[in-house]
Amino acid sequence: MNKPGIAALSSLIAVGEFARGREVVAVETVIVDVPTTRRHRLSNTEITVQSYVIVKAALADGTVGYGEAATLGGPRWAEESVEAIKANIDTYLAPAVLGRSVLSFEANQLAMQKAASRNNAARAGVDAALFDAAGKSLGLPASQFLGGALRDRIEVLWALASGDADQEIEEARAKLAAREHRRFKIKLGFHSPADDMARLALIVAALPGCDIVCDVNQGWSEATAIRYLPQLAELGVVLIEQPLLPGLVAATARVAARSPIPIMTDEAAFTGPEIVAQAMAAAGSVYSLKLVKSGGLMELKRAAAIASACGMELYGGCLLETGLGAAAHLAVFSTLPRLEWGCEHFGPRIVKTDLTNGEVTFKDFHIHCPPGPGLGVTINEAALRSLARKG
Repeated sequence: MNKPGIAALSSLIAVGEFARGREVVAVETVIVDVPTTRRHRLSNTEITVQSYVIVKAALADGTVGYGEAATLGGPRWAEESVEAIKANIDTYLAPAVLGRSVLSFEANQLAMQKAASRNNAARAGVDAALFDAAGKSLGLPASQFLGGALRDRIEVLWALASGDADQEIEEARAKLAAREHRRFKIKLGFHSPADDMARLALIVAALPGCDIVCDVNQGWSEATAIRYLPQLAELGVVLIEQPLLPGLVAATARVAARSPIPIMTDEAAFTGPEIVAQAMAAAGSVYSLKLVKSGGLMELKRAAAIASACGMELYGGCLLETGLGAAAHLAVFSTLPRLEWGCEHFGPRIVKTDLTNGEVTFKDFHIHCPPGPGLGVTINEAALRSLARKG
């Protein structure tokens, strides 16, 4: 395979030299079902097994790249399920990019958008595989195609989401002792608000000095949010994520106006216009960045720019991705001029078996961006085979 590296790029004057041998010749998908280390609960679902679609893209020069599309508990967090993602990639998105240069990032994304509207997770999985293949073919990190990395590590948060305060406190203390995480997100909305407040108070008392974020996952009404905002403030919560259902823009704006704690927009904004609408309504002052919302790496960087231009701060969100999906996000996050709230890509630690060979590492409360070509990770082929869905 032709891998000239950065130093030799200046010798490849003609655009055709870059493209030659780097046409996409195959795109394959497989669904994998990966057990988690413990139950993970949200207001509208809970999982003990996380499912993904793994995308494999092959180039004419023999290079192979991988991407990952994630959902959470089927078509509940958003409309996509792994079954639908696989079908839409196989039927619509893969044919749209076959024969194209892997280096035509914008054209490939436009071709996929034309082939299938929305389907953000599906497009993101294919897009990540193409970026991975392009980087590995040229011997370059994917971040180089996005403007170049500004950081090689990001402070990383851990989510406490079993609903059992004793278990969550024990888990958090272990993360602190290992110097992996010192900031924690507490999932709310699956107990009554009063029970959630009691659980949260126990966790806060057990973790002095730690930043606490609360994620309601759309589980409250405006009245409930207004009622419990004072208690969240008294407990020292630093950020509240998506307290109300998407679409309740005015109601969320009224909550934000009453809240001394910043409100983070997540499920309420997938597209650029939706981000602008949230910001213009003052419904959120922080935006959660996710490939499953934006549909691709360059699109995710655009979302960050739009949110920043609207005055919103940035938070690197996740959907329990493995090391593969985390690496795709890190490729983008590493290039952002600002990422005020760090990220929450703890997924490689919550699955019992990661699909990569450990290139994404956690140390001194940070997740470290893998430095290798493409997304910087390699696939654990044995794990992929054993976890692949049969039939």
